[in-house]
Amino acid sequence: MNGYGSPFANIPPVVKNLLIINVIFYIATLSFNKGDDSNWMIETFGVYYFHSPNFRVWQVVSYMFMHSSSNFMHILFNMFALFSFGPALEYTLGSKRFFNFYLLTGLGALVLQMLVQAIEVHSITGQFMPDAYALTGITDPEEYYTLQGIYRMPMVGASGAIFGILTGFGLLFPNAELMLLFLPVPIKAKYLIPIYIVLELFLGVKQIAGDSVAHFAHLGGALFGFLLIKLWRIRRPGGFL
Repeated sequence: MNGYGSPFANIPPVVKNLLIINVIFYIATLSFNKGDDSNWMIETFGVYYFHSPNFRVWQVVSYMFMHSSSNFMHILFNMFALFSFGPALEYTLGSKRFFNFYLLTGLGALVLQMLVQAIEVHSITGQFMPDAYALTGITDPEEYYTLQGIYRMPMVGASGAIFGILTGFGLLFPNAELMLLFLPVPIKAKYLIPIYIVLELFLGVKQIAGDSVAHFAHLGGALFGFLLIKLWRIRRPGGFL
């Protein structure tokens, strides 16, 4: 018997199972990858805009366990963040409440993303749920591709729930020092996480061409994470609110 323990030995149960489920879904997604931008797993379990003909009710939960099969960094960064920040939050909240926190922030991410999409659809068509004629009658190329993206491209990823976890961590452990790979200087969570959220807001409003990241979903997860910590009156370790 050697003296080296498993790095996963001290991971609390919900974080551990979330890591396992996300990896299983990712492996399954890779197995259905046809290499032509079509993927049965993504199309079935990723979430579509609520008015899209491809929307299914289970997608509001299943999407947060899916990740892009063409971008390994997508799942890597999300799972690294879950592995790094999730345990502290689960130990503080308790496993049952942490699981609820994860799901609710993931749902909150979707709510804000769909709200922003609905506003975009209304600004183009004058309706929140336009009929087929209104959708096909768009002549402006930019508006047409915007609608195509909203109705035909599913959203996947745990990022909304991860932003909820990051926000919760920042509220409960504000003085924890964090390190960025590209900036090897420790920065306290109470400074770094708000900067990250403001950056997401800027990128979401700016709408840079070619940027397919759902920035408002990240913001929705962060917002619901903030609200849940406050509504549940979770105390910081040491007894401070």
